[in-house]
Amino acid sequence: MAGAEIIKLKRILREKALPPGTNVTLAQRRQGMENVAFKVADDIAVEHVTVAGRAAEWLRAPELQQQHAILYLHGGGYIMGSPNTHRSLAGEISRAARAAVLLVDYRLAPEHPFPAAVEDGVASYRWLLEQGFAPRALAIAGDSAGGGLTVATLISARDQGLPLPAAAVCISPWSDLTCSNDSYRTRAEADPMVTSDITTMAQLYLQGTDPKHPYASPNFADLRSLPPLLIHVGRDEVLLDDAIKLHEKARADGVQSTLEIWDDMIHVWHAFHPMLPEGKQAIARVGAFLRANWAAG
Repeated sequence: MAGAEIIKLKRILREKALPPGTNVTLAQRRQGMENVAFKVADDIAVEHVTVAGRAAEWLRAPELQQQHAILYLHGGGYIMGSPNTHRSLAGEISRAARAAVLLVDYRLAPEHPFPAAVEDGVASYRWLLEQGFAPRALAIAGDSAGGGLTVATLISARDQGLPLPAAAVCISPWSDLTCSNDSYRTRAEADPMVTSDITTMAQLYLQGTDPKHPYASPNFADLRSLPPLLIHVGRDEVLLDDAIKLHEKARADGVQSTLEIWDDMIHVWHAFHPMLPEGKQAIARVGAFLRANWAAG
Protein backbone atom coordinates (compact mmCIF):
# COMPACT_ATOMS: atom_id res chain seq x y z
CA MET A 1 0.00 0.00 0.00
CA ALA A 2 1.34 3.43 -0.96
CA GLY A 3 2.68 5.56 1.90
CA ALA A 4 1.17 8.92 2.78
CA GLU A 5 4.24 10.80 1.51
CA ILE A 6 4.14 9.39 -2.04
CA ILE A 7 0.38 9.90 -2.25
CA LYS A 8 0.83 13.54 -1.26
CA LEU A 9 3.74 14.02 -3.68
CA LYS A 10 1.77 12.58 -6.59
CA ARG A 11 -1.10 14.95 -5.81
CA ILE A 12 1.23 17.95 -5.71
CA LEU A 13 2.85 17.00 -9.01
CA ARG A 14 -0.50 16.53 -10.74
CA GLU A 15 -1.69 19.91 -9.47
CA LYS A 16 1.42 21.58 -10.84
CA ALA A 17 1.30 19.79 -14.20
CA LEU A 18 0.44 21.94 -17.20
CA PRO A 19 -2.70 21.01 -19.15
CA PRO A 20 -2.06 19.16 -22.44
CA GLY A 21 -1.41 21.54 -25.29
CA THR A 22 -0.13 24.35 -23.08
CA ASN A 23 2.32 26.48 -25.05
CA VAL A 24 5.52 26.72 -23.00
CA THR A 25 8.85 27.85 -24.44
CA LEU A 26 12.04 25.88 -23.99
CA ALA A 27 13.48 28.70 -21.92
CA GLN A 28 10.46 28.53 -19.62
CA ARG A 29 10.83 24.77 -19.29
CA ARG A 30 14.47 25.10 -18.37
CA GLN A 31 13.84 27.85 -15.86
CA GLY A 32 10.95 25.92 -14.35
CA MET A 33 13.22 22.95 -13.69
CA GLU A 34 15.79 25.25 -12.10
CA ASN A 35 13.14 26.85 -9.88
CA VAL A 36 12.07 23.59 -8.22
CA ALA A 37 15.56 22.29 -7.46
CA PHE A 38 16.19 21.24 -3.88
CA LYS A 39 19.03 22.87 -1.97
CA VAL A 40 22.16 20.82 -1.44
CA ALA A 41 22.82 19.76 2.16
CA ASP A 42 24.99 22.17 4.15
CA ASP A 43 27.71 19.62 4.81
CA ILE A 44 28.30 18.81 1.12
CA ALA A 45 31.40 20.56 -0.22
CA VAL A 46 30.95 22.01 -3.72
CA GLU A 47 33.98 22.72 -5.91
CA HIS A 48 33.56 24.30 -9.35
CA VAL A 49 35.88 22.91 -12.03
CA THR A 50 36.22 22.78 -15.79
CA VAL A 51 36.10 19.30 -17.30
CA ALA A 52 36.93 18.78 -20.98
CA GLY A 53 35.84 22.34 -21.71
CA ARG A 54 32.56 22.06 -19.78
CA ALA A 55 31.57 23.56 -16.44
CA ALA A 56 31.31 20.93 -13.73
CA GLU A 57 31.18 20.50 -9.98
CA TRP A 58 32.81 18.17 -7.52
CA LEU A 59 30.40 17.26 -4.72
CA ARG A 60 32.00 15.76 -1.64
CA ALA A 61 30.24 14.49 1.44
CA PRO A 62 32.10 14.12 4.73
CA GLU A 63 34.15 10.98 5.37
CA LEU A 64 34.46 9.91 1.75
CA GLN A 65 37.17 7.69 0.32
CA GLN A 66 39.43 9.83 -1.85
CA GLN A 67 40.29 7.10 -4.35
CA HIS A 68 36.68 6.64 -5.52
CA ALA A 69 34.66 8.90 -7.83
CA ILE A 70 31.34 8.86 -9.66
CA LEU A 71 30.59 10.63 -12.92
CA TYR A 72 26.95 11.74 -12.64
CA LEU A 73 24.92 12.58 -15.76
CA HIS A 74 21.78 14.54 -14.96
CA GLY A 75 18.31 14.07 -16.42
CA GLY A 76 16.09 16.56 -18.22
CA GLY A 77 15.23 14.94 -21.54
CA TYR A 78 18.52 16.08 -23.11
CA ILE A 79 17.06 19.60 -23.34
CA MET A 80 16.97 20.69 -19.67
CA GLY A 81 18.83 20.22 -16.43
CA SER A 82 22.11 21.40 -14.98
CA PRO A 83 24.34 20.91 -11.96
CA ASN A 84 21.96 23.19 -10.07
CA THR A 85 18.93 20.94 -10.68
CA HIS A 86 20.77 17.81 -9.56
CA ARG A 87 23.24 19.08 -6.95
CA SER A 88 21.08 17.91 -4.03
CA LEU A 89 20.66 14.38 -5.39
CA ALA A 90 24.31 14.06 -6.39
CA GLY A 91 25.40 15.24 -2.96
CA GLU A 92 23.37 12.53 -1.25
CA ILE A 93 24.78 9.91 -3.63
CA SER A 94 28.24 11.09 -2.59
CA ARG A 95 27.24 10.55 1.03
CA ALA A 96 25.77 7.09 0.41
CA ALA A 97 28.64 5.87 -1.77
CA ARG A 98 31.34 7.62 0.29
CA ALA A 99 32.83 8.92 -2.92
CA ALA A 100 33.23 12.23 -4.71
CA VAL A 101 30.65 12.92 -7.42
CA LEU A 102 31.54 14.80 -10.59
CA LEU A 103 28.42 16.55 -11.92
CA VAL A 104 28.97 17.80 -15.48
CA ASP A 105 27.04 20.48 -17.35
CA TYR A 106 27.00 18.57 -20.62
CA ARG A 107 25.72 20.21 -23.81
CA LEU A 108 21.96 20.27 -24.35
CA ALA A 109 19.74 20.03 -27.40
CA PRO A 110 18.44 21.56 -29.58
CA GLU A 111 21.48 23.85 -29.61
CA HIS A 112 23.74 20.79 -29.43
CA PRO A 113 21.92 17.73 -30.80
CA PHE A 114 22.94 14.08 -30.65
CA PRO A 115 25.66 12.93 -30.19
CA ALA A 116 26.94 15.98 -28.26
CA ALA A 117 25.78 14.66 -24.88
CA VAL A 118 27.47 11.30 -25.48
CA GLU A 119 30.68 13.01 -26.56
CA ASP A 120 30.68 15.09 -23.37
CA GLY A 121 29.96 12.01 -21.26
CA VAL A 122 32.94 10.15 -22.70
CA ALA A 123 35.18 13.23 -22.51
CA SER A 124 34.28 13.65 -18.85
CA TYR A 125 35.02 10.00 -18.11
CA ARG A 126 38.33 10.26 -19.97
CA TRP A 127 39.14 13.35 -17.87
CA LEU A 128 38.66 11.32 -14.69
CA LEU A 129 41.08 8.70 -15.97
CA GLU A 130 43.58 11.45 -16.79
CA GLN A 131 43.31 12.72 -13.21
CA GLY A 132 44.74 9.40 -12.08
CA PHE A 133 41.61 7.55 -10.96
CA ALA A 134 41.86 3.82 -11.49
CA PRO A 135 38.99 2.48 -13.64
CA ARG A 136 38.11 -0.04 -10.90
CA ALA A 137 37.63 2.92 -8.50
CA LEU A 138 35.18 4.75 -10.79
CA ALA A 139 31.48 4.52 -11.58
CA ILE A 140 29.02 6.29 -13.86
CA ALA A 141 25.46 7.08 -12.82
CA GLY A 142 22.54 9.12 -14.11
CA ASP A 143 18.79 9.57 -14.06
CA SER A 144 16.14 9.68 -16.80
CA ALA A 145 17.88 10.90 -19.96
CA GLY A 146 21.07 10.75 -17.90
CA GLY A 147 20.32 7.10 -17.17
CA GLY A 148 20.24 6.30 -20.86
CA LEU A 149 23.27 8.54 -21.36
CA THR A 150 25.11 6.56 -18.69
CA VAL A 151 24.84 3.41 -20.78
CA ALA A 152 25.55 5.26 -24.03
CA THR A 153 28.70 6.71 -22.46
CA LEU A 154 29.82 3.24 -21.42
CA ILE A 155 29.20 1.85 -24.91
CA SER A 156 31.06 4.69 -26.62
CA ALA A 157 33.95 4.49 -24.14
CA ARG A 158 34.18 0.75 -24.77
CA ASP A 159 34.12 1.29 -28.53
CA GLN A 160 36.98 3.80 -28.17
CA GLY A 161 39.07 1.30 -26.23
CA LEU A 162 38.88 3.01 -22.84
CA PRO A 163 38.99 0.88 -19.69
CA LEU A 164 35.53 0.77 -18.16
CA PRO A 165 34.54 1.65 -14.58
CA ALA A 166 33.68 -0.84 -11.87
CA ALA A 167 29.92 -0.27 -12.04
CA ALA A 168 27.09 1.94 -13.29
CA VAL A 169 23.70 3.03 -11.99
CA CYS A 170 20.67 3.91 -14.12
CA ILE A 171 17.83 5.66 -12.29
CA SER A 172 14.53 5.66 -14.22
CA PRO A 173 16.50 5.41 -17.47
CA TRP A 174 15.16 6.77 -20.74
CA SER A 175 16.92 4.15 -22.83
CA ASP A 176 14.62 3.82 -25.86
CA LEU A 177 14.02 7.04 -27.78
CA THR A 178 11.47 5.42 -30.07
CA CYS A 179 9.06 6.11 -27.18
CA SER A 180 7.06 3.08 -28.24
CA ASN A 181 7.03 0.68 -25.29
CA ASP A 182 3.69 -0.41 -23.86
CA SER A 183 4.19 1.41 -20.56
CA TYR A 184 3.93 4.75 -22.37
CA ARG A 185 0.26 3.83 -22.65
CA THR A 186 -0.38 1.59 -19.66
CA ARG A 187 1.32 3.86 -17.09
CA ALA A 188 0.27 7.23 -18.55
CA GLU A 189 -2.46 7.80 -15.95
CA ALA A 190 -0.26 6.68 -13.06
CA ASP A 191 2.78 8.82 -13.99
CA PRO A 192 2.43 12.44 -12.83
CA MET A 193 5.73 13.56 -14.33
CA VAL A 194 6.52 12.14 -17.77
CA THR A 195 3.98 13.13 -20.44
CA SER A 196 3.57 12.83 -24.19
CA ASP A 197 5.98 15.79 -24.47
CA ILE A 198 8.77 13.23 -24.19
CA THR A 199 8.42 12.52 -27.90
CA THR A 200 9.15 16.20 -28.61
CA MET A 201 12.26 15.99 -26.44
CA ALA A 202 13.44 12.99 -28.45
CA GLN A 203 12.95 14.90 -31.70
CA LEU A 204 14.81 17.95 -30.40
CA TYR A 205 17.73 15.78 -29.36
CA LEU A 206 17.89 13.45 -32.35
CA GLN A 207 17.11 15.97 -35.12
CA GLY A 208 16.72 13.27 -37.73
CA THR A 209 19.03 10.61 -36.30
CA ASP A 210 17.55 7.12 -36.19
CA PRO A 211 16.15 6.72 -32.64
CA LYS A 212 17.46 3.15 -32.64
CA HIS A 213 21.06 4.36 -32.91
CA PRO A 214 22.89 2.47 -30.12
CA TYR A 215 24.28 5.67 -28.60
CA ALA A 216 20.80 7.20 -28.51
CA SER A 217 18.82 4.14 -27.40
CA PRO A 218 21.02 1.63 -25.57
CA ASN A 219 18.18 -0.91 -25.55
CA PHE A 220 19.14 -1.57 -29.18
CA ALA A 221 22.91 -1.66 -28.55
CA ASP A 222 25.45 -4.42 -28.11
CA LEU A 223 26.06 -4.22 -24.35
CA ARG A 224 28.72 -6.91 -24.10
CA SER A 225 31.61 -6.26 -21.68
CA LEU A 226 29.83 -3.46 -19.82
CA PRO A 227 30.33 -3.36 -16.03
CA PRO A 228 27.67 -4.43 -13.50
CA LEU A 229 24.51 -2.33 -13.69
CA LEU A 230 21.96 -1.32 -11.08
CA ILE A 231 18.70 -0.22 -12.68
CA HIS A 232 16.04 1.51 -10.57
CA VAL A 233 12.55 2.24 -11.85
CA GLY A 234 9.17 2.96 -10.26
CA ARG A 235 6.22 0.76 -11.06
CA ASP A 236 4.14 3.90 -11.76
CA GLU A 237 6.48 5.19 -14.48
CA VAL A 238 5.92 5.63 -18.18
CA LEU A 239 9.56 4.51 -18.54
CA LEU A 240 8.95 1.22 -16.73
CA ASP A 241 9.34 -0.87 -19.88
CA ASP A 242 12.46 1.05 -20.94
CA ALA A 243 14.13 -0.09 -17.74
CA ILE A 244 12.88 -3.66 -17.95
CA LYS A 245 14.04 -4.05 -21.54
CA LEU A 246 17.43 -2.47 -20.78
CA HIS A 247 17.90 -5.03 -18.01
CA GLU A 248 16.82 -7.90 -20.27
CA LYS A 249 19.16 -6.79 -23.06
CA ALA A 250 22.05 -6.42 -20.64
CA ARG A 251 21.49 -9.89 -19.21
CA ALA A 252 21.18 -11.36 -22.72
CA ASP A 253 24.54 -9.78 -23.58
CA GLY A 254 26.23 -11.27 -20.54
CA VAL A 255 26.21 -8.15 -18.36
CA GLN A 256 25.63 -8.51 -14.62
CA SER A 257 22.47 -6.43 -14.26
CA THR A 258 20.27 -5.88 -11.21
CA LEU A 259 16.76 -4.50 -11.82
CA GLU A 260 14.80 -3.14 -8.88
CA ILE A 261 11.18 -2.10 -9.50
CA TRP A 262 9.86 -0.01 -6.61
CA ASP A 263 6.12 -0.21 -5.99
CA ASP A 264 4.16 3.07 -6.13
CA MET A 265 7.25 5.09 -7.01
CA ILE A 266 7.38 7.82 -9.64
CA HIS A 267 10.02 9.02 -12.07
CA VAL A 268 13.39 9.59 -10.32
CA TRP A 269 11.83 9.46 -6.86
CA HIS A 270 15.37 9.62 -5.47
CA ALA A 271 15.39 13.34 -6.25
CA PHE A 272 12.57 13.87 -3.75
CA HIS A 273 14.63 12.52 -0.86
CA PRO A 274 14.01 15.63 1.32
CA MET A 275 10.32 14.69 1.53
CA LEU A 276 10.14 11.03 0.54
CA PRO A 277 11.49 8.19 2.73
CA GLU A 278 11.73 5.89 -0.28
CA GLY A 279 13.98 8.46 -1.93
CA LYS A 280 16.44 8.17 0.95
CA GLN A 281 16.16 4.38 0.88
CA ALA A 282 16.83 4.21 -2.85
CA ILE A 283 19.89 6.46 -2.56
CA ALA A 284 21.21 4.25 0.23
CA ARG A 285 20.76 1.25 -2.07
CA VAL A 286 22.72 3.02 -4.83
CA GLY A 287 25.54 3.71 -2.41
CA ALA A 288 25.63 0.12 -1.16
CA PHE A 289 25.72 -1.23 -4.73
CA LEU A 290 28.65 0.99 -5.70
CA ARG A 291 30.63 0.27 -2.54
CA ALA A 292 30.16 -3.46 -3.02
CA ASN A 293 31.45 -3.33 -6.58
CA TRP A 294 34.46 -1.21 -5.63
CA ALA A 295 35.26 -3.67 -2.85
CA ALA A 296 34.95 -6.57 -5.30
CA GLY A 297 37.41 -4.88 -7.66
